[in-house]
Amino acid sequence: MKISEYADYDATGLASLVTAGEVTPLELTRVARAAFDELNPRINAVVEFYEDAETVPGADSGPFHGVPFLRKDIGATEAGRLQEKGSRLFKGYRPETDSYYFRRARNAGLRTIGRTTCPEFGTTGMSQSILNGITGNPWNLERSAGGSSSGAAAAVAAGITPIAHASDGGGSIRVPASWCGLVGLNPSRGRVSGGPNNQDASLGFSRMFVLCRTVRDMAAALDVFAGPHPGDPFIIVQPSRPFVQELYQPTGILRVGVARTKWGEIDVDPEVLQAVDATALLLEEMGHMVTEIDPPYDPAEKTRISLGGGTDYADSLDDKARAMGRTIDLDTLEPGNLKFYNYSRNSPHASIGSHIENIRKFRFRVGEAIDRFDILLTPTMPVVAPPHGGIYCTTNPTLSAVELAEADTALYQYLGVFNVTGHPSVSLPLAHSATGLPIGLQIVGRFGDEANLVRVSRDLEEACPWSRRRPGVRAGVIDVN
Repeated sequence: MKISEYADYDATGLASLVTAGEVTPLELTRVARAAFDELNPRINAVVEFYEDAETVPGADSGPFHGVPFLRKDIGATEAGRLQEKGSRLFKGYRPETDSYYFRRARNAGLRTIGRTTCPEFGTTGMSQSILNGITGNPWNLERSAGGSSSGAAAAVAAGITPIAHASDGGGSIRVPASWCGLVGLNPSRGRVSGGPNNQDASLGFSRMFVLCRTVRDMAAALDVFAGPHPGDPFIIVQPSRPFVQELYQPTGILRVGVARTKWGEIDVDPEVLQAVDATALLLEEMGHMVTEIDPPYDPAEKTRISLGGGTDYADSLDDKARAMGRTIDLDTLEPGNLKFYNYSRNSPHASIGSHIENIRKFRFRVGEAIDRFDILLTPTMPVVAPPHGGIYCTTNPTLSAVELAEADTALYQYLGVFNVTGHPSVSLPLAHSATGLPIGLQIVGRFGDEANLVRVSRDLEEACPWSRRRPGVRAGVIDVN
């Protein structure tokens, strides 16, 4: 199989070829290696391609039979494999725990062949770290690929693998999906277990899933990774049928709330707003009832919640540093994360009880504000991918901890709110700017209703097919820019 042929298939399509005997998992791994060799020197998405990639385990069946897969360098773990979290503090760290997530991946036939870049600790939505450098956006290498699932997005967009592990604690799946032209679902809280040792991570804010290029891959991945495990704090309502079957079910008439105003300090780019309006009109033409909505939360309350989790963050870093015999300073942490660590250590904070109560109130107020809608349509990001080196990076030494938290609330104004509330939300690559950069739009569903998101996403993919739009930097193709 040629690299260019390989890069044209989604994960479901490649698995079908394997099942039909037209290609083998070993051949796919070798083509993925060739794509990595061709592209990674340019985009810097994969920090490690496993030396034993050709022999990694994976079921000889399943919906992703033989498909190459990549692991984000933070979150779900593979026992014995490096996980450095984009940080010099964790250089050489190898966890001993094998996550439920990667057990499910192997059982579904996915072959994990390497790990991808992320900003330090996944703190920001940008694509750079001191440890691993800059990850370029395949649509324009001078622009951010987004974060914190930076390498996963760049690798999938460029065609190194058709699908990759990702996680989202405040937008980290949806930001890179928006800026790299991908499908990025952040599932409901509790849909994908963080077990056996990280259930309901960050008080339920952080969830794991994938980045991919098609809605059918998203649906198939939900069937693979969704499901409860012992130790989960609660069991979310389970689907009435496999998510892939939702691809063939009618959507019905929905009440749609449309966000046309900014929810934070940063103004919405006119091209992004134009994309929102065009999609709202399309949903209306499909028969849905569309209503403009006001911002459902106060940004100051969101920033307060972001700062309120600092004590646990600092305690966790102290424990890990002590266990590895390392110190926390500018030689091990980036300036922004070190400032947040020191802020958390030295500033008076509310009790954990007050922090949880602030979260509860926030969830309740947002829940009330959006309860009358079946789905919401919002920008994923208020702006298209910015140039590298912006002020919102933890490599920037000029911002204080409070300023970083305020910047997070401002830039990811449509995203972090739904990490707090637990609602599922997906970024879809529905538009492009005049300069050719992807514009993602976010569809938010009711809690536990990924099935409806699958159906709506299918409808929008059929109405506005995006598979033909590919970046200039991609597998088997010379950059024409």
